[in-house]
Amino acid sequence: MFSIMRKKSEFTTVERAIQTIDGFQKVFNTLRQQTILRGQSQSTLDNYIRQVALISLEFKKLPEDLSEDDINGYLTTLALSPKSPSRSSFKHAIYGLRYYYRHIGQTQRAINLPSLKQEAKLPVILNREELRQLFKAPTLLKHRIALTLIYSAGLRSQEASNMKISDIDFVRKSIHIRQSKYKKDRIVPLSDYMAKGLKKYLAVEKPHLWLFNGKDSDGRYSSKGLNWVMREALKKTDIRKNVTLHSLRHSYATHLLEDGLNILVIKKLLGHAKIETTMIYLHVAQCPITSAHSPLDTLYPQR
Repeated sequence: MFSIMRKKSEFTTVERAIQTIDGFQKVFNTLRQQTILRGQSQSTLDNYIRQVALISLEFKKLPEDLSEDDINGYLTTLALSPKSPSRSSFKHAIYGLRYYYRHIGQTQRAINLPSLKQEAKLPVILNREELRQLFKAPTLLKHRIALTLIYSAGLRSQEASNMKISDIDFVRKSIHIRQSKYKKDRIVPLSDYMAKGLKKYLAVEKPHLWLFNGKDSDGRYSSKGLNWVMREALKKTDIRKNVTLHSLRHSYATHLLEDGLNILVIKKLLGHAKIETTMIYLHVAQCPITSAHSPLDTLYPQR
């Protein structure tokens, strides 16, 4: 039963809840079934079931048996806790509880949970010189290629983790991103510069099936591992901005915009469901239409 859980930390939390909270095994089975039927990702199940497990362990009973004061008190403590990474834990707790209440038919309780307002923060962008520093920083070829590819194709970390060797088409100069955040495939251009790097990487590293092999149970390099690569690479540069691995995706979109690509094309390349999402974090008006390409080609102009 526990083999479907990927992360050891989540594994332990959920296992403890099943062992100590009466009825939690049924909760786990129900959420797992609903996640599969809705075609949602494994990471969605991992996040939601872990949050339900945490609050169940806190009160030694299931969320439906808790009062509104119990829930609000728990969320307030979580929001104020210095151990919580910014608003992340608070946000995930609300999402998990909302998901759970809806699936057990307590829709009103889901509605009564605090609403989450979008913070109007501009994304932090790396300039082209900073990107050159970053891509040279890792010692391992695999790490250099991974960071460069994420920027080159505007990938989410999970998309890079899920990428297979067969998703790279050197003939058509394209990258096939499969079953992404909204369970939709998309095709993005493969940079000529990136293609050269990938061919060298494949020849030297000889990965099997997954483009980036790692220590996950199925043999792929985890999203967590890729984030670690980014943090370690930043330590070797002069970059002092508050950036994360996702900043490479923001930089990809912004640089394409600066290169004159139409925002509707950028929306498609990013795999956004709504144009408002693209507009919010890019903060742009209309741009002239040019042909789609990877910004990596302008980072390293061909001579």
